[in-house]
Amino acid sequence: MYCLTVENSAQVLDGEAHPNDVEKTAEPEVSSSTEAEDKAKYVSIREELFRKAKEYESKIFNFEQAIRRPYFHVKPLDKPELENWHSYLDFIEKEEDINKVIKLYERCVIACASYSEFWIRYVQCMEDRQSLELANNALARATHVFVKKQTEIHLFSARFKELNGDTDGARAEYQHLHSVLYPGLLEAIVKHANMEHRLGDKESACLVYEKAIAAEKEKEQSQLLPMLLIQYSRFLYMVGDLEKAREISGGLHGLANLTKPVLEAVIFLESIFQSEKRIDLLESLVEKFLTAEQTQGELASLSDKEELSSIYLEFLDTFGDVQSIKKATTRHTILFSRKRSILPSKKRRADDAVMSGRDKMAKTGDGTQPGMGTDPNAHNPAVWPATSEASAQQWGAAYAQQAAYPAYGAYDYSQQMPQSAPQAAAYGAYPPTYPAQAYPQQSYAQPAAMPVAAAVPTPAQAPAPAAAYPQQPAVAAAPQAYYGGAATYY
Repeated sequence: MYCLTVENSAQVLDGEAHPNDVEKTAEPEVSSSTEAEDKAKYVSIREELFRKAKEYESKIFNFEQAIRRPYFHVKPLDKPELENWHSYLDFIEKEEDINKVIKLYERCVIACASYSEFWIRYVQCMEDRQSLELANNALARATHVFVKKQTEIHLFSARFKELNGDTDGARAEYQHLHSVLYPGLLEAIVKHANMEHRLGDKESACLVYEKAIAAEKEKEQSQLLPMLLIQYSRFLYMVGDLEKAREISGGLHGLANLTKPVLEAVIFLESIFQSEKRIDLLESLVEKFLTAEQTQGELASLSDKEELSSIYLEFLDTFGDVQSIKKATTRHTILFSRKRSILPSKKRRADDAVMSGRDKMAKTGDGTQPGMGTDPNAHNPAVWPATSEASAQQWGAAYAQQAAYPAYGAYDYSQQMPQSAPQAAAYGAYPPTYPAQAYPQQSYAQPAAMPVAAAVPTPAQAPAPAAAYPQQPAVAAAPQAYYGGAATYY
């Protein structure tokens, strides 16, 4: 801009006429400025732009660095990268420039094209900024190309179209979802019926349920039929048609595949109905569920049965009579309370392993060496050194605390735990002294007659101390020669 101003000023000063400035001769001439001032103004403007760009870059630098895969791939993105996209979009949505927001969303739906949450967020953002054309464009791309087989985007599309007055488009989305894309989708059926009721057409809402129920009854074993009957009965109760609601819920009596959530819903509906309670119907349904044979998952089924039986007992305690309460309580006790009491408990005391180890030590003397006298063939077992009294007290005190743990569970450990053992006899407390082992004393007897030298009186042998090995009793044996090749040593 400043360059053009300078050129125009120079042309005027030089007397050159611009071909398009025929009528501008009467206007006042532009004041001339020096080239240095123009350059200074230009540099100041560019520096301000550069400063703002660097400031903005510093804010988005971390977001850009965390984007590892800016292109589309069928492999799922990592959770940190998905969170980074959400954080980046949170930041950019605060900008007033809608072009920046659109550009970032377009970059996002390239890398995250298979995630319906980002398409939904894109549509909602454009809707909040009053750009319905861009919102419809993004929604059409999502539902027809990129995530066309995901239920979440179709449910959102139906709500979005209903909100913007396109009721026919919303009906088409629901119909396509629960009839073509995912036949028998319960959520789509319920939301479709609720939309018809919001629009003031109760008959159309009931017709949605009835068509779905008729389609499920044609199947041999329908898992969806019980939940459809429950939802339809609940819907009729909410809109005020109590008789038809009770009639629909009574159709569950002939079904074979009853589950715990279904029976919980039946009990709940029966409790909120203002008419007389059908305890006989509930009794037959609960009895069928509790006595059914389970082929797999017995543990989980047993817990589900017990929980349902408790719910039914609570219902009878409020609405039942004495006989029904007695019958249900007896059945609950037989099926669950008695079985639970005879099941082996998996609880174990923390010191059970220690106590069992102590019993083994008491039998063998030590965990590493066999006890004294256990091996009859061992002639020379090792003699253990005496243990100090302080060490014995230290080990005994340590293990005496472990023996004082409180009882845990229903087991009786009194037989395993020594009752009145002295503290010094605890594990690791060796006795100060051990009895000396008996060793055979070697005998070096002189021969009865010596041909060379006369018998010299030998001094009296000093008595052995008490702690020494005791001598064995004399064995009657032939005297051995002390010197010579025939000497034998033991």
